[in-house]
Amino acid sequence: MAVTYRENWLRAVEFRHPEWIPCSVSFAPLTWTAHRQELERLCWDHPRIWPDFDPEDVIPDEMPVVYREGEQYRDNWGCVWYNIQGGLEGQVVGHPLADWKALDTYHMPDPLVWEERDRTPIDWAEIEQEIEQKKQQGKLVWGGAGRLFDRLYFLRGWENLMMDLALEPPELGRLIDMLEQNTTRLVEKWLQIGVDVVSFHTDLATQRALMMSPASFRKHLKPMFGRVFQKIRGTGTHVYLSSDGHVLEIVQDLVECGVSVHDPQFRANTLDGIVRAYKGKLCANVDLDRQGFAFMTPQEIREQIRQVVDRMGAAEGGLMVAASIWDANTPLRNIVAICEAMEDYCWR
Repeated sequence: MAVTYRENWLRAVEFRHPEWIPCSVSFAPLTWTAHRQELERLCWDHPRIWPDFDPEDVIPDEMPVVYREGEQYRDNWGCVWYNIQGGLEGQVVGHPLADWKALDTYHMPDPLVWEERDRTPIDWAEIEQEIEQKKQQGKLVWGGAGRLFDRLYFLRGWENLMMDLALEPPELGRLIDMLEQNTTRLVEKWLQIGVDVVSFHTDLATQRALMMSPASFRKHLKPMFGRVFQKIRGTGTHVYLSSDGHVLEIVQDLVECGVSVHDPQFRANTLDGIVRAYKGKLCANVDLDRQGFAFMTPQEIREQIRQVVDRMGAAEGGLMVAASIWDANTPLRNIVAICEAMEDYCWR
């Protein structure tokens, strides 16, 4: 290839004529457990999609915490997780700020010491050494800054937070400020190290609509998003936002906040909606229809990927394609079809 994966990724994000469309395929621990040997062989057989595949990096020897069925776990934020389906991430069932009275004595974990769940303090010396090695190898370097809106409903509980957005108690503003300060400390660390992109995860919507009105998003969340993201973009570093659900009404707001790449879901937003809201405006890492993979034929999968590339693709860039297999029921032939179609259409 004439350019490295890092350079091609940056070209796609910056609309600078990438040589191919960046694409990826990921699996839940549940999927790895069900098809471990077959998926490992698949990764070796498709080096364009997994150029640096190492089984020790991606295949869990044991189920990660909060992915273990029937287990409760209190994370470093004080949130209690519970799982009813092994191999998939559980959900928060215990919320440390369910009662606003707890806010006065609540302390968020130091983001420079603790990750969300790991009980071992962060080893920044090791992280910086790994990042330096990746830079020397010409690889794309990522930093992760965690959750935003997710964190609010993890702490308060979803129903409580929905009421907060409607009633606007003063404690809501205090909590958002605390979260912004906490996140900014971690962002500044990644910027000091010198990463190419900082990623965030925050699900803002259901499959049908935002969890709040667009006006409420703009009033309560957009200012925090803008300050955090623009701090990153001001250094030339990119912002990757993963946010599931139907978000078409606020795509322009995400652009204004400074998002470089977002991953709109095919089913929730429709291809028509994605083309209308993203093409030429914001790099879209189109999240293919993961809920359909188990029920589609290989040809239907190929056709979906072809349509995404034909309608969203442009010589200048602005498109990535992602497939997440998050179940144990998707036939292996369909996973093979995903990989082959990506190679056929993203490198054509």
